[in-house]
Amino acid sequence: MLRIAFAGTPDFAVPTLERLVQTPGVKVETVYTKPDRPSGRGRKLSESSVKQFAKSSGLLIRQPKSLQDPAEVALFQNDNLDALVVVAYGQMLRSAVLDSPRLGCLNVHASLLPRWRGAAPLQRAIQAGDNETGITIMQMDAGLDTGAILATQLFPITDETTTAILHEELAQTGASLLVKTLLELERGDIHAKMQSDSGATYAHKIATEDAAINWSHSSEVVLRHIHAFNPMPGAFCFTGDVRIKIFRVKPSPIISLGTGIIWKTPDGKIAVGTKNSVLEILECQLPGGRRIGVEQMCALSHAPWVVPTQINGYPT
Repeated sequence: MLRIAFAGTPDFAVPTLERLVQTPGVKVETVYTKPDRPSGRGRKLSESSVKQFAKSSGLLIRQPKSLQDPAEVALFQNDNLDALVVVAYGQMLRSAVLDSPRLGCLNVHASLLPRWRGAAPLQRAIQAGDNETGITIMQMDAGLDTGAILATQLFPITDETTTAILHEELAQTGASLLVKTLLELERGDIHAKMQSDSGATYAHKIATEDAAINWSHSSEVVLRHIHAFNPMPGAFCFTGDVRIKIFRVKPSPIISLGTGIIWKTPDGKIAVGTKNSVLEILECQLPGGRRIGVEQMCALSHAPWVVPTQINGYPT
């Protein structure tokens, strides 16, 4: 029986924990997740997605403020684990933790390392125009996503790919690949390959201002930008001081439209001009509203696109 601990926090990590719980010959001894935090208007304490699943599964949960605390490290070491599996935990781990399990610490990372080390690999891969991304199972070391690679699996990026799509696909892919890799590691059928720093890129954490749309870029760049920030924080632009969030677009057959001009076409499309061509908006959100599609957008009588209107990255 493989005795493991799991460390993760957001919903991306839940499929891997669920798959481990279901795997014969694997026992999840402890689940580590970040402490509950205030959220919403009432600032009530909110449990992480991983904690919610762990509670429903009857698993032992630990929520230290830091796994670098000597007392927490000692508790971890006393478990004498075979492995620690880490998926978007959100804390750096000390060497004393990384070196403790017999098989080491395995991380599920949502990129093809060494490309897009860091906090936001899905968004940055789409934004940069990468043709593919994927999952890397890594043997963790003290660096930031610099550990040796155990396994990878590719996933294509197309003009229709959004971060929301990648999130769902790679969460499931990562779960399957992690379990397969863990069992192969236990049998001695797999060996880690040292990661090269050549070609390494860093996926900086997303700030809200990163999502502002610059319509003076090409349609290709604007499309990737919008899809990269779907669902969060949502790519946005302004007409006057009214902010519009845009979640999905596609190339339009309209030959030309002024840069940053948004317009409801006679055939029921919402079009915006860019530097070199035109995009159709497929899904957006107006202030105080919910996400809506093209039919609902066209039905609005007081929307900015009822007449051709200039929109910008920031208020004018």
